[in-house]
Amino acid sequence: MMADTILSVKHLQKKFGKFAALKDVTFDVHSGEVFGFIGPNGAGKSTTIRTLLGILRASGGSATIFGKDVWKDSVRIHEHLAYVPGDVYLWPNLTGGEIIDLFLKLNHQRHTSRTNDLIKQFELDPGKKARTYSKGNRQKVALIAAFSTDADLYIFDEPTSGLDPLNEEIFQKNVLALKLQGKSILLSSHILSEVERMCDRIGIIREGQIIETGTLTEMRHLTRTLITVQTRQALPDLSATQDVHNFKRSDNTPNKASFSVDSDKMDKVMQTLASLEIIVLQSTPPTLEDLFLRYYQKGKQGDGENEA
Repeated sequence: MMADTILSVKHLQKKFGKFAALKDVTFDVHSGEVFGFIGPNGAGKSTTIRTLLGILRASGGSATIFGKDVWKDSVRIHEHLAYVPGDVYLWPNLTGGEIIDLFLKLNHQRHTSRTNDLIKQFELDPGKKARTYSKGNRQKVALIAAFSTDADLYIFDEPTSGLDPLNEEIFQKNVLALKLQGKSILLSSHILSEVERMCDRIGIIREGQIIETGTLTEMRHLTRTLITVQTRQALPDLSATQDVHNFKRSDNTPNKASFSVDSDKMDKVMQTLASLEIIVLQSTPPTLEDLFLRYYQKGKQGDGENEA
């Protein structure tokens, strides 16, 4: 195991009766890294995280945090870990402030000026009873407690569900601040822009299996770049060219067309266009969303049947 590997998951499996929620999950999270764990609802993200937290016992494979077994050593692991679930349940008769302090106390931490600063940033009213809080405010309570905690690993499972875009940005800013401090973060999300903005590496989970892990740069070879071009010379129909997709000519501008091209085959296509004297060229880089959709479409085409 690498010295800087904080979390290591190897061929993790979890069955509920005959249903295999996790079939083969393998990934690592290193020190000072934000690892994005992405996939649609029902893909197995929360089951993986509950297993890592020692809430569920794995049916097969192994998982360690800080080199310790997640099931046998869960109490010791939790002393250095902060966690925020996607739906936070709070004690209805306690105020938000009381709950934040209770969470901190349970983690052997104290309410500090950092806690006060976070309450201001997220614009939470800590004097209100939790029963009056919206879903977004319940998330804020858990996030403030987590960001106030001095942990080595932070696990966020769909943490921004219920937050407005402004608070999402505050969440992202605080995650990046943790990263600068050398902390490790496992972020499970289906908000692709969130992952794209913050994560060093990502793992894509589909129907209980990790189907790819790597940096966004490494994965972009599996995506397509959208090109809009206008040339001085006659623009031939490029749809027959390998690696060019969805070639469409402009109705009202001669020699203008748009198409997408496999990102790793861009060089060949650009040479063809350059020989036609480019007047206008616009290229839109691929997003994580493109990558995500391609993976799922590829998987679905290969499936004989749909799984729940």
